[in-house]
Amino acid sequence: SLQLWLRNAANLKGPTDYSRLLYYKRSKRLLLAVCTPRSMAIPIAILDCDLLLHGRGSKILDRFDLDSVSDNFLLTNFGFPRDFILYLVDLLREALCRRTQRSRAISPEVQVLAALGFYTSGSFQTSMGDTIGISQASMSRCVSNVTRALVEKASQFITFNREPSFEEFERVAGFPGVLGVLDCVQVAIKAPNSEDSTYVNKKGFHSVACQLVCDARGLLLSTETHWPGGLEDTMVLERSAVHKHLQDNKEGWLLGDGRYPLRKWLMTPVEHPESPAEFQYNLAHVATHEIVDRTFRAIQTRFRCLDGTKGYLQYSPEKSSSILLACCVLHNISLQSGLDAWTLERTEPLEQPKILDQKPEDRDSEAEELRKQIIHKHFS
Repeated sequence: SLQLWLRNAANLKGPTDYSRLLYYKRSKRLLLAVCTPRSMAIPIAILDCDLLLHGRGSKILDRFDLDSVSDNFLLTNFGFPRDFILYLVDLLREALCRRTQRSRAISPEVQVLAALGFYTSGSFQTSMGDTIGISQASMSRCVSNVTRALVEKASQFITFNREPSFEEFERVAGFPGVLGVLDCVQVAIKAPNSEDSTYVNKKGFHSVACQLVCDARGLLLSTETHWPGGLEDTMVLERSAVHKHLQDNKEGWLLGDGRYPLRKWLMTPVEHPESPAEFQYNLAHVATHEIVDRTFRAIQTRFRCLDGTKGYLQYSPEKSSSILLACCVLHNISLQSGLDAWTLERTEPLEQPKILDQKPEDRDSEAEELRKQIIHKHFS
């Protein structure tokens, strides 16, 4: 029988003593089993074939021992140091244990490592599963579990409910009263099954749009990842929670590039600067606004599953949006844990935004007057 064969394979004696069955995969009628000599065995017991070998039970399988590997190994393979991984496991443990209904559950430690391995590499490659002792199918389940757990934590770690950091922004380039810097970015996804053109962006590929607001340190204050890539940035803003949140704001403003309309709570560059003060205002605006571009480039660099140059997310728009939000939550958690937001930043040139062509009737005269006052008071 299959069980007897597997038991025999896991207990061979002699010079080539194969005592640990490390990998098992069943596809249609194909059974693949790989063994390793006793001298190379590690204490992860039997992997996905554990149920076949031992029957049903409720034990959590510890397939990977964090204490058995070096800090450099964890950083190289999973993108984060040991202390952060342990903190993340504790943070998500309750949610991950709650989601696991299988009789021999994968431990929260392994689930977190599987997800970090995917987020930072963008791949469900068998080698990653082998590293932590699970199959590709189990990798996928772990990523789904951890992604949902992180999304549930989004409101805890990404919030506007913090003291404004006016002084931190002003130290960048002298721009006063900045609450945060705003941008909308595109993350490539596979084409949806439906013939939905709303996910085709202006560059011609399928994507989800992500509207970000961050502070001077690169900490995300708002992240909305569920927008179809075909929507204009201005339309995303008008429908967003940020728009509603800041409508009645009395102190400070966001900075947005030329794609956005000028509002009392949203300062944009002067379209055709003429005076030295207007040029100085624009220079300060660009230098400060660049923080949000640097932040997202750093997120893409750390979480390579979001890096369009390496390929696109092979999921539905809904799941892709969740993965994107989970990576943004991880970015904030890591920043609040003392990790450098921009350590892994790419250094490619910024794309120049297309200037919004506003009709005279769409202009906000009060916002234009406010911008003139800022220029006169701080940049003249």
